[in-house]
Amino acid sequence: MSLVGFRARNHPQQTAKPLVDDRATTPEDFAAIATRLGPFTIDVAAAAHNTKCDRFYDVAADGLAQSWAGERVWCNPPYSSIEPWLVKAWAEADAAGTIVMLLPANRTEQGWWQRHVEPYRDVARDIFRVEFLPGRMRFIKPGDTEIKPNQRPPFGCCLLIWNGR
Repeated sequence: MSLVGFRARNHPQQTAKPLVDDRATTPEDFAAIATRLGPFTIDVAAAAHNTKCDRFYDVAADGLAQSWAGERVWCNPPYSSIEPWLVKAWAEADAAGTIVMLLPANRTEQGWWQRHVEPYRDVARDIFRVEFLPGRMRFIKPGDTEIKPNQRPPFGCCLLIWNGR
């Protein structure tokens, strides 16, 4: 079998910005995470239709421009632009109570992971840790109220967890 001429293609859930950036964590998955790591006081990368907290920052409010001080932060950032959210989380880590970020777990080779996660993953356990989640989470597509068939993304997820000092 030859791979000459093979063209790799990303799955639409990795490239179609509305699907990638506006997916909602299911209430069941969020409840399980919040039971274990929450409660959360603010969702910093949300929209009115997909927020997981009573208080949230949407695109207009710009969670990257707001202070997260004193908050227990939930963040499912836009997957098309992850690095700015990691930079913000590290900048807010001391001031925030806790920050929990949900990310795709299949991008550990990418620059943002190598710069902002890997150097600290096994070193700073008192303030930062990574949890790889079992299986594949499902997300609710924009405009839908429930998960439909074949809406499981082609990757697993992980949680990045910062514990404020």
